Amino acid sequence: MIVESPTKAKKIAPYLGNDYVVESSVGHIRDLPRGAADVPAKYKGEPWARLGVDVDNQFSPLYIVTPEKKSTVSELREALKSVDELLLATDPDREGEAIAWHLLETLKPKIPVRRMVFHEITESAIRAAAENTRELDQDLVDAQETRRILDRLYGYEVSPVLWKKVMPKLSAGRVQSVATRLIVEREWARIRFTSAEYWDIGAQLDAGAEATPRQFGARLTQIDDDRVATGRDFDSDGKPKAPTGARAQRTDARLGDAGSGLRILAEADARRLAESLQDQAMTVSSVESKPYTRKPYPPFMTSTLQQEAGRKLRFSSERTMRSAQRLYENGHITYMRTDSTTLSDTAIQAARAQARELYGDRYVADSPRQYTRKVKNAQEAHEAIRPAGESFRTPGEIAREVDGDDFRLYELIWQRTIASQMNDARGTTVSVRITGTAGTGEACTFSASGRTITFPGFLKAYVESVEDESPGNQADDAESRLPELTEGQALTAVELDPDGHSTNPPSRFTEPALVKQLEELGIGRPSTYASIIKTILDRGYVWKKGAALVPSWVAFSVVNLLEEHFGQLVDYDFTAGMEDDLDSIASGHDSRVDWLNGFYFGAGKSAESSVAQAGGLKKLVGANLEEIDARTVNSITMFPNDPQYDNVVVRVGRYGPYLERIVDGESQRANLKDDLAPDELTPEIAEQLFSVPQEGRKLGTDPVTGHEIVAKEGRFGPYVTELLPDPEPPADGTTKKKAPAKPKPRTGSLLKTMSLDTITLDDALKLLSLPRVVGTDPDSGDEITAQNGRYGPYLKRGTDSRSLSDEEQLFTVTLEQALEIYKQPKQRGRGAAAQPPLRELGTDPSTGQKMVIKDGRFGPYVTDGESNASLRKGDSVEQLTDERASELLAERRAKAPPKKKAPAKRTAAASKTGTTTSKKAPAKRTTTRKTPAK
Repeated sequence: MIVESPTKAKKIAPYLGNDYVVESSVGHIRDLPRGAADVPAKYKGEPWARLGVDVDNQFSPLYIVTPEKKSTVSELREALKSVDELLLATDPDREGEAIAWHLLETLKPKIPVRRMVFHEITESAIRAAAENTRELDQDLVDAQETRRILDRLYGYEVSPVLWKKVMPKLSAGRVQSVATRLIVEREWARIRFTSAEYWDIGAQLDAGAEATPRQFGARLTQIDDDRVATGRDFDSDGKPKAPTGARAQRTDARLGDAGSGLRILAEADARRLAESLQDQAMTVSSVESKPYTRKPYPPFMTSTLQQEAGRKLRFSSERTMRSAQRLYENGHITYMRTDSTTLSDTAIQAARAQARELYGDRYVADSPRQYTRKVKNAQEAHEAIRPAGESFRTPGEIAREVDGDDFRLYELIWQRTIASQMNDARGTTVSVRITGTAGTGEACTFSASGRTITFPGFLKAYVESVEDESPGNQADDAESRLPELTEGQALTAVELDPDGHSTNPPSRFTEPALVKQLEELGIGRPSTYASIIKTILDRGYVWKKGAALVPSWVAFSVVNLLEEHFGQLVDYDFTAGMEDDLDSIASGHDSRVDWLNGFYFGAGKSAESSVAQAGGLKKLVGANLEEIDARTVNSITMFPNDPQYDNVVVRVGRYGPYLERIVDGESQRANLKDDLAPDELTPEIAEQLFSVPQEGRKLGTDPVTGHEIVAKEGRFGPYVTELLPDPEPPADGTTKKKAPAKPKPRTGSLLKTMSLDTITLDDALKLLSLPRVVGTDPDSGDEITAQNGRYGPYLKRGTDSRSLSDEEQLFTVTLEQALEIYKQPKQRGRGAAAQPPLRELGTDPSTGQKMVIKDGRFGPYVTDGESNASLRKGDSVEQLTDERASELLAERRAKAPPKKKAPAKRTAAASKTGTTTSKKAPAKRTTTRKTPAK
């Protein structure tokens, strides 16, 4: 039996006994060539070799065994020599089917081969799967191969356009480019947003001494016949939305404009109205009570697990899937890549039994609940993500086997599964309207609403998190009680507070919100969302500010180019429709070759807006390449509607983004800081940046060289440098074919205690004197220098560097002091003495250790005493949250190399061959390679 993961192999082997040899492929064993060096010599001259796909021969892919997998293939071939049947037991999805096919094509076994599929790693599931094998599903293989070829054609044809027109080393992708476009569009919405101000009145009302609660809050909602404006009444330009009713909706905010249908209160009007309501009678005009019912949430599928783990546990999508993979491979949950919410009959009974045991009969639904949804590809409609087995283990029962992230995620999955079979939550909602007449004669209506939960039902086990707990978006178990009120009841206004509000721009996407948006649009597959988000972060298209995803200026240029010249490729409907086409191939209804022909060459039937209708990808790229003006796509006009700043543009250059405008016919430029979010670039900020002279602040002349010294603001921080004179032409007037290299000016970064505004010529000359020769080591003869590096001041002797405790020592440390420092044992970090933390945080839920932020040689980092993780772009020492710190540490732990273990001694018993009547296999073997599965 071959599985993908060494962990799975180790877990499965004991279930099957000595009649089986369980080996692991450690993910894919072959793929398309990654670069020219991987292409076999006999194909290097082919015109399609660059793609790795023979587009003129039915899009035949060129597969190679990756160099790091050659030893794995050899071991698998050797293992096949002593068995009489091969079971391909890779994951139960399209990619798993493709891995199985690649194993079959590469190993070419001469024994019977069967496909074995299971969705959980328990003894009963594994034994049942071994008894119920099937043939390889070629339609699923074709669908996966089509996706792989499609992504290769897309990436290898479009990415070079970005290299030529935007910046080297960029990439385009079928889903990653669309995801980037979503994030950029959201940032544009924030940039163009204009806030609107509106006012209302908040009232604190007293229902009398007998009422419980006695006081409650209400808000002004109507004046005479006009509704008081709220935030939803304004558009993104800060103007009232167009009327939807029969009455004309006027935008005048004066208090006296009754009859317009909408009343927009200004501050003065709200204060005057609140004052005129003082001491006026308030009466309950209506009470409406309705039963409240909330049904349980469906069990998790891949996308909803990523969203909820992001909201509740603050996990990134990658962190969630990494933890889920471990839980699955160790037999704790079912397969974690699924788009189904269905539970098997066995799982339903297990969930109902456990809910009954934990909460009692009345909390369990009268009949089993089954959750169905429209799944695009029935062949991939696996069971929902749930605890594994015919009876579920509680989190407490597995606590000794898992910890940290895995325990928290298992608990989430277990709670959601149990809750899905429990009764509805029931309660009551109440809406109350209170009226009073102001001293000025206006009839004012206040509204209040309440909710009480009379039977918690499934909420006893699980409550789903909400992205934004704003009014109207409260958690399902939240209660707001109102006193028992009756129509005509008199109330007393204890407080009447005019309250000002302003509309907010749309929130940036977080990872959970982006996953939800991609799923709603039908773009990509839930199993790929984690890798897509990781790609756009790693490529620098997006960076994180807290949990929010912020696009870089490069992303603006890339999206600008793709929208302008390759609109079909980033069209949301086209990309979603492509998923349907690929699913049609998976179901056997469409031909892989015909579809790829249409996409690449423009052949075949297609939708009007498709790439095929435009002549195919190859023609699209070829026809557009020369028409693309690099300067235009890399120019982002920030303030087109501001006459004073409409000529300010962000240019994306090969060395980074910068601001530019034309003043009196001359170009004026300014550097953009890396951590400035695009929506934070206002005209005022732009003016500040332009006010910093590009030529720098002149400090004076170096008395030794005569060169002028200036202080500048650079992309990586402030620095000082000298201005060198232009080289003089040869005395004989001739010009040399190759000009000699120009001398480089001396430069020096400002110390932490310095600023551009206050640095003096003496300070600058001290910086330019670095590195300073401290002296010569009398024992070795090596020169010792004091230098200011990117990560702080240090001494250097040959290849041996030692940190200095402060910047002042750069100029004061003596040879004797330096020799004394070198006598001390070399220690990791900034000197021998432990520095106090920059900031203390909470406890890392994964390790239970206290987290702190420290200042290290490579900048600030967060640590729990075991793992260290550098702060990223967008993270600040002052604003770093516990959740973000925990996420950084989890990512660092995942990237750390596995701890080496001493090889186990081989015993005599381990080398004996198991006795069997039907198989010739030796005793069970499992791989010990530690490369993670796919």
